[in-house]
Amino acid sequence: MNDNATAQIAQLLHQAGDVHHMVFADTDGSDDDWATFYSDWLLTHSALPRLLGRRPVRSHLTRDLVELDAQYAAASPSDPWPTWYAQRLVEKYH
Repeated sequence: MNDNATAQIAQLLHQAGDVHHMVFADTDGSDDDWATFYSDWLLTHSALPRLLGRRPVRSHLTRDLVELDAQYAAASPSDPWPTWYAQRLVEKYH
């Protein structure tokens, strides 16, 4: 998969975050079940399946997002979270 697709997936993740924050504005974006919202939005309202070359199972994508969140927090990488997540989702699903 090319870097352009990874960059597009990172942008979709960022966009999902923006939408999530708007939907949960009354709690300032706080939502313990955020990964379910993200996976549903990414699979229903974005080009993620096309960019990955297949449609992940929603529950698997939700699990992956939760795992990536924990890994990102533990690793404290310099890459922004959408880029870091996108790279790993591409590795897993493509």
